[in-house]
Amino acid sequence: MKNEHKPVIGITMGDPASIGPEIAVKALLNPAIYELCNPILVGDAGVFEDIAARLQLDAVFRVVRSVSDTAFQFGIIDVYDLDNVDLAQLQFGEISAMAGEAAFASVKTVIELALADEIDATVTGPINKKSINEAGHHFAGHTEIYAHYTNTKKYGMLLVEDRLKVIHVSTHVSLRQACDLVKKDRILEVIELLHNGLISLGETNLKIGVAGLNPHAGDSGLFGTEDDGEILPAVEEAKRRGFDAEGPVPADTLFSKAATGYYGGVVAMYHDQGHIPFKLTGFKWNAEKKQMDSVKGVNITMGLPIIRTSVDHGTAFEIAGKGVASADAMILAIESAVQLAKNRRKNLQPA
Repeated sequence: MKNEHKPVIGITMGDPASIGPEIAVKALLNPAIYELCNPILVGDAGVFEDIAARLQLDAVFRVVRSVSDTAFQFGIIDVYDLDNVDLAQLQFGEISAMAGEAAFASVKTVIELALADEIDATVTGPINKKSINEAGHHFAGHTEIYAHYTNTKKYGMLLVEDRLKVIHVSTHVSLRQACDLVKKDRILEVIELLHNGLISLGETNLKIGVAGLNPHAGDSGLFGTEDDGEILPAVEEAKRRGFDAEGPVPADTLFSKAATGYYGGVVAMYHDQGHIPFKLTGFKWNAEKKQMDSVKGVNITMGLPIIRTSVDHGTAFEIAGKGVASADAMILAIESAVQLAKNRRKNLQPA
């Protein structure tokens, strides 16, 4: 039954040739999700119906054209239908402009719905950047799409999995460019985004560890000047502004401490510096079965005027349509979106 007090969560299809539709449907077959929120899938209804039939998932769908038409009833999955995929042309695991256009349209639609206050938060399934670009949309990823359509200039990618919370100074750029982007002002900006993100998640440990860029955090300039010249001044300024920040800390020791909860959150200098330890924590590979047993981790875009969480894994084209994809990360992303929406609602209430 529809509950006005539960946050309305818009969940995108992701790339229709990927595991995105599968994990979205699997997540909404979990009755616990409907106890937490009012979920609605956004994408092509035919894609969801097709994957459910192929995998013999016990799913029933209700096609809607507006959020107001939804019932939010467990056992019947509401789909905001964009009707933009030709199933006869869709091939699992293949890059195509059609799939890219469909994935992009679902993302743009949930952004519009959130900006119009028709939904309380957005959750995104995995997209393929090449398919998106082949469709004519030249973005590096979800984060940049959201920043563009919400006119956001200061933003960051926050990864959350149990005790480990990591935000990045840079993400989808070359390693060479990432080093050039390690600048005091950006680092300070990201420390503030992380601090605000921890509060929005309801965390009480606000101690922030800031990673060094170079081996041994530069070792007093022996292995590069960025740590002493850019990172340290940013940390010192953050402390002057009242943030509980520490660094630069050599990355090879920082993350082992962070995984125990010593830091409430960590600032990584570039994509892989943060993603590798994060995925070692949340991704469990089964060597015997040659597949992931579990894929956990949530990606939250900080700094936006709307809430966006996402699975922190890719399209997994190699297993698309096979029924073995785990919905763990999608469920966690929905749970995080609910928590953020509730905290935002609480903060907006008059004192």
